[in-house]
Amino acid sequence: MGSFGVMIYRFGIQLAPSAGGLGDVRALARLADRDGLDLLGVQDHPYASGLADTFAVIAAVLADTERIRVFPDVACLPLRGPGVLAKQAATLDLLSGGRFELGLGAGGFWPAIAAMGGPRRRAPEALAAMEEAMAIIRAMWRPGETVKVKGEYYTVDGVHAGPAPAHPVGIWLGSQGPKALALTGRIGDGWAAPIPHYLPYEQWRGAQDTITSAAEDAGRPPSAITRIAQLVGDITDAPRPVRLEGEEPIRTDAAGWARILAELATETGFDSFIYWPETTDETQLRRWTQEVVPAIQLRSGRTGPGVA
Repeated sequence: MGSFGVMIYRFGIQLAPSAGGLGDVRALARLADRDGLDLLGVQDHPYASGLADTFAVIAAVLADTERIRVFPDVACLPLRGPGVLAKQAATLDLLSGGRFELGLGAGGFWPAIAAMGGPRRRAPEALAAMEEAMAIIRAMWRPGETVKVKGEYYTVDGVHAGPAPAHPVGIWLGSQGPKALALTGRIGDGWAAPIPHYLPYEQWRGAQDTITSAAEDAGRPPSAITRIAQLVGDITDAPRPVRLEGEEPIRTDAAGWARILAELATETGFDSFIYWPETTDETQLRRWTQEVVPAIQLRSGRTGPGVA
């Protein structure tokens, strides 16, 4: 994936849409936008009683901000039909002037999904459903077409496509298993790597290789696929030892974080970094935006916030 000094890297933060703290979510999003972050991910767990609807929160956040790109991290496909999801995505992108991206997940918490009225799928079924859904979503973004996709899990038969989004919305998959990673390389626009709780650090390099190989086999340039590392932890006052093993959170100072991100970029092939703070507050956000990110920008030769 290259090295610092060649690529431009993107930085973001993840926020949970806590129903009891929506004002705080919006305030932190505005601060992230003012401080020049590129990306904001919003968790999507519709079955969680304490969380508000992710897409409604994203709409509010996009209205509150001016430059930051926002995406569901990642949208729960089994509870969101692909035809309507495509229209939601296009509408949010139009309203924001091209600042919405679509993170998409095949599903994981199947008992909770089923309890809310969704299906209960095995891994091969979820993967097949994801591929069918992506075909529908992309077709729905091409106005002038009559969309006909007949699948085992999703079918649309004669719906008129549109509207088109304001920019080519990326579909970033939260893939985990080998077959899902290969699908990402074959047809995905990006990989929103699951946090280490679901995919331990030791597996990230192999996952990247699977995506790259699948992209090459499909005749795609691997560099066309956005690679997003999602990092859980805490930016501390003083340095602490860090081991990128299992699901252990990263807890060290800004300089330590900068070294870790540089290593993940040069050795593991990531080009985007989303911070998942263990304590989501203004202090942690400012340490990320004002201490960690500038240190990486210095390494990469990047001048000025944001990525076009």
